[in-house]
Amino acid sequence: MGEREGMRIAIIAESFPPDVNGVAHCVVRVAENLVRSGHQPLVIAPEPARATAGADARLPYPVERVPSVPLPGYPTFRLGLPAPRTRRAIARHRAEIVHLASPVALGAWGSRVARAMSLPTVAVYQTDLPAYARAYRLGAVTEAFAWRWLRDIHNAADRTLAPSSATAAALREHGMERVRLWGRGVDADRFHPARRDERLRAEIAPRGEVIVGYVGRLAAEKRVDLLASIAGLPGVRLAVTGGGPMEEELRQALPSAVFLGTRHGEDLARIYASLDVFVHTGPFETFGQTVQEACASGLPVIAPAAGGPLDLVTEAVTGFLVPPGDGDALAAAAGRLAADPPLRARMGEAARRRVLGRSWPALVSELTGHYAAVLGAEAAQPRMAA
Repeated sequence: MGEREGMRIAIIAESFPPDVNGVAHCVVRVAENLVRSGHQPLVIAPEPARATAGADARLPYPVERVPSVPLPGYPTFRLGLPAPRTRRAIARHRAEIVHLASPVALGAWGSRVARAMSLPTVAVYQTDLPAYARAYRLGAVTEAFAWRWLRDIHNAADRTLAPSSATAAALREHGMERVRLWGRGVDADRFHPARRDERLRAEIAPRGEVIVGYVGRLAAEKRVDLLASIAGLPGVRLAVTGGGPMEEELRQALPSAVFLGTRHGEDLARIYASLDVFVHTGPFETFGQTVQEACASGLPVIAPAAGGPLDLVTEAVTGFLVPPGDGDALAAAAGRLAADPPLRARMGEAARRRVLGRSWPALVSELTGHYAAVLGAEAAQPRMAA
């Protein structure tokens, strides 16, 4: 079914700026492109640790904040709490459909509210909670509970959107229904090889080393510790961009690496373009937005052969896929690329060509097609209130 005009959408997000993560980034890009396409989104998100009323007010769509508490062990991430204002905000916005962005806590409440209001829902799967349970060694019972919790949320939705073919297959294997594929967009104008900065390169690698870079959160599930094997390669300089709870531990584990901190916007794009090789270490990515941004920046990518990167990296064409958790394999691939500038150039050019059709406007057009299909099904067979 084709895209409908002027839809009113309530996006219930587990995370939103000032948070820096894939969920928050995706919600921002979706909401701004919905507005540009003539739709009217509302974002409902947890209150941040610091007040951002001024920042929210400058956005071209309304944002409703709900009470939140810090996530244990990760205080910079806030969990949204059930609150009556969720329903009031949806009613005030006159939403036709509810978009659950990576629903876990606030999204579970939002799902109940939507059912009570007889509103259709589209649930976007983004955070691999069961994999995190494995990464943090919380046990099989916790992992099974995570699958059961997510299955209940997603099977109550009219449609679940998975970001990669590997994730879609895993969801179906664990009993999730009505799963469709919907990827992520990338800003190929912002992330562009032309942003390469020779001055920055000289700061990172003053002796002219090949710069291998990682961009992302510094958390246990990202397995950034595997970069130690790359940091020891001769003629290679490791650059780490991002922040998170493991930053101090990683600074000690990777003393020869350059840590550039958390970066955004044009500054982040300049860093990507100034790298020679991009390496991604996390084995639990449902998509891998940083991989896509690196491709747009004209970089060959080394990533685990698991999850989202399987769709984003073409082996020996745009980069290398290695066994998850294998630091030696990461180092071998990085060493091969470091020693072969023509190979890096060919792969980088191929990587950029691969992502040029994945703009955010194109991906949000696909998303509104999913909205329209769900709304069309609702019109054909109205549902009863929960």
